[in-house]
Amino acid sequence: MRLAMIVLGAATMSACAMTPAPRADLGPAPADGTGLPSGQCFRSADIRNHTIADRDTLLIDVNGRETYRITVNGGCLAGAVSSDPIITRQPPGSPIICKPIDLDIGISRGGFESRCIVRSIVKLTPEQVAALPPKLKP
Repeated sequence: MRLAMIVLGAATMSACAMTPAPRADLGPAPADGTGLPSGQCFRSADIRNHTIADRDTLLIDVNGRETYRITVNGGCLAGAVSSDPIITRQPPGSPIICKPIDLDIGISRGGFESRCIVRSIVKLTPEQVAALPPKLKP
C-alpha cells in the first residue's frame, strides 16, 4: 500500500513537471513610481483585454496594438484569474494614463471588488510581447 502511494505521488509530480504553468519572463518589476513617457500614455477607455501574469502583475492590451505591464502592490491579484473582470475608474482630472497614480484599478472576484495600488506602468517592447506564452498574451 505504501509503495503504491509513493508511485502515485511520483507520477503526479512527473505530470506536473511536464506541464509547467505559463510564466512571463518579464524580468524584475520596475521601480515604484515608474510611469510612461508622454508618447506612450493611453486612455483608460482604450483598454481592450487583460491577463494576470502573477500576483503582482497585470498585462493589458490597449487598442489591440500595445501591451503594458501594470505592477500592483501587496499581491492584490493573488487568487485572481484572467477571466475575472478588471474595474477601472477615471480618476479626477484627465482620463489619460501616464503615471501609476493615474490608474485607479481593481479586480472583481466572485462579485467582490479588490482595489489595487498601482506601483508602476511600463510599455512592453514588441520582443517582450512576442516572448510571452500564448496564455499570457492579453
